[in-house]
Amino acid sequence: MATTPPPRPRVLILGGGLSGTLAAAALAPHSDSIDIVERHALPDTPQPRRGLPQARHAHMLWAGGADAIESLLPGTIDMWLRAGAHRVPLPNGMISLSPGGWYRRCWPEAQYLISAGRDLVDWAVRTQVLALPGVRLLAEAEPVRLLGTRTRVTGATIRHPDGTEKCLEADLVIDATGRSSQAPAWLAELGVPAVPETVVDAGVTYASRRYKAPADTTGWPVINIQADARLAVPGTAGTILPIEGDTWMVSLSGTRGGEPTSDETQFAAFASQMRSPLIAEYLARAEPLGQVTVARNTTNRRRHYERTRVEGFIALGDSATALNPLYGHGMSAAAQGARALRDLAANSTITSKGFARRAQRAVARPAAAAWLLAVGQDAAFPHATGKKPNLADRLTSRYINRLITTAGSDFTVVEALTDVMTLQASGRVLARPRILLAAIRGPRLPALSGPALTAAEEAVLLGRPDAPPTL
Repeated sequence: MATTPPPRPRVLILGGGLSGTLAAAALAPHSDSIDIVERHALPDTPQPRRGLPQARHAHMLWAGGADAIESLLPGTIDMWLRAGAHRVPLPNGMISLSPGGWYRRCWPEAQYLISAGRDLVDWAVRTQVLALPGVRLLAEAEPVRLLGTRTRVTGATIRHPDGTEKCLEADLVIDATGRSSQAPAWLAELGVPAVPETVVDAGVTYASRRYKAPADTTGWPVINIQADARLAVPGTAGTILPIEGDTWMVSLSGTRGGEPTSDETQFAAFASQMRSPLIAEYLARAEPLGQVTVARNTTNRRRHYERTRVEGFIALGDSATALNPLYGHGMSAAAQGARALRDLAANSTITSKGFARRAQRAVARPAAAAWLLAVGQDAAFPHATGKKPNLADRLTSRYINRLITTAGSDFTVVEALTDVMTLQASGRVLARPRILLAAIRGPRLPALSGPALTAAEEAVLLGRPDAPPTL
């Protein structure tokens, strides 16, 4: 007589955004019951939803994140592209002014990024995850506390819109509720010691607006004007991302003392005052769509859950490591964390002793790499608060600035920096002998006097709709 196999672990995921759905994709092969609790209703199409205000701002999904999502959910990149997203080759598909000058665009492709609206990115992932066996969405239900003891989390209590509450038991609880996560307080209620935190805040404010792209801008590059933290003034930056629907998502930002506002009449004026007026010049050729949206919740906050000693609980994405969106690493770090969770679950049982702690350390590694990229820049801005750079940080920053300056004319350095920026390689590659030698040697060519534009890109500035298509 055949024996009945034991039931597989139950998983409860708090938060139905990108981090939560990717966690479900990671664990679906290892669980017959995954409940995703989301406080808001989720649309069936790539439409705006409540609880995701950051969707109104520019999002770059770097290659490291896109590849991680594709490994979890094969076919996702194709879904994005068929829906109008853009695959942008790097570095030649980006017009970028770094603190070291304009990048050249004559190099071969080193990496890529996916340029799309955040609603589209989330929709493609969510659609596939909710079709997986055993995955169930509990929408319009709010988690209000964790269940368990000071050593093990065993579930969560959720509240429905009518005020009724229900306790959901689980073998593993994943907090993916984002920046506003209440997990530290919930764990404290169970007697878990306070979760250590590190905070760095440059006081960045974002202002974003969609624009109808000018005619004949097929294959349009990303335009990125970076701030220079070495200057004794607030850092201002801006990005034009080509997204679906022949539109541009334009985000401008400024650190404390130099913030943009929601005033529509000042949006282009702010862009014109950055280190280059290029974005403002292109906006003069585009048609604004809708209002300017402002966001101020951009603090880098790292909760060190990997140092806690509690079983049955994992924090993923912004719940554990929230990053300044300026560098575009939030989605990619969360995706790589979910992939690390999948790989660990493939080699050990979810309910095994120590699984959650090992998993928390695994998901923390890619987040830590993105953290270093963000705070290494933000901590250097005037009026930044939180953890201050020490001598080692300052020396590292000087070395990185040297590499950025050298990258203007050295593909070896461009490739290494691009690999690190896209989270395809760790910062250790920047210490390889050939990179060190390139830094010592410095730039091989004079700095460019302006952006390296194609004929078609120049034609848009001149208002010539009959220009040849952009390459």
